[in-house]
Amino acid sequence: MANSKLQLFQKRRLRVRNKLRKVNAGRVRLSVHRSNKNISAQIIDDVQGVTLASASTLEKDLGVVGKNNVEAAAKVGAALAERAKAKGVEAAYFDRGGFLYHGSIKALADAAREGGLKL
Repeated sequence: MANSKLQLFQKRRLRVRNKLRKVNAGRVRLSVHRSNKNISAQIIDDVQGVTLASASTLEKDLGVVGKNNVEAAAKVGAALAERAKAKGVEAAYFDRGGFLYHGSIKALADAAREGGLKL
């Protein structure tokens, strides 16, 4: 029997995360979640189990409430980079989850890099 889309997504997410954990031990993680309406990202310290910074299109101060497009993702990435730098985070590894590195996911990563984060 064929796997469902959700099962394939979860397998891809775990495969990506496990590969990244092996290579980037000790660094914080920039985790991204994209839905049909919104995109959000977090900087997570897996050693302590704490979220250090986050940004989302659900925040009214970003001015992109309820949008999931390339421009909104770029604003989220820039805001996240600014908040991470304020917390003293210079470098993180980019955990795209099960999402393809394309479109809004790529725009978020590029904006975070331009904001000063080393990914």
